[in-house]
Amino acid sequence: MAPQGMKVAPVFNPVIHSPVRLRVCALMRKMPELEFSVIRDTLELTDAHLSKNLRVLSEVGLVTVRKERSPSRTDSRRLTWVALTDEGRSALEAHLAALAEIAEGNPGSA
Repeated sequence: MAPQGMKVAPVFNPVIHSPVRLRVCALMRKMPELEFSVIRDTLELTDAHLSKNLRVLSEVGLVTVRKERSPSRTDSRRLTWVALTDEGRSALEAHLAALAEIAEGNPGSA
């Protein structure tokens, strides 16, 4: 995220632009990390749909996905944590700036 008051150069990002991926990135925009089930439940997605989109974001380096053992569970299931990378945060801010320019009637400059 750009420092407050600093303008971000608009860059349209086709990977982030997918409705689900944009919603995931926007949800994580102000959070250092979110647990998979929180994202799934907040956005009302299935496990498979969220997993597929996280894989796409991860493959291009926009998010990190890590697993850890749950301290509250006695079984072997793990919690999955998702975070935007620095590159992901920058790409999201640039994409949002591009969308704002498009919405303001400047579709060719983004």
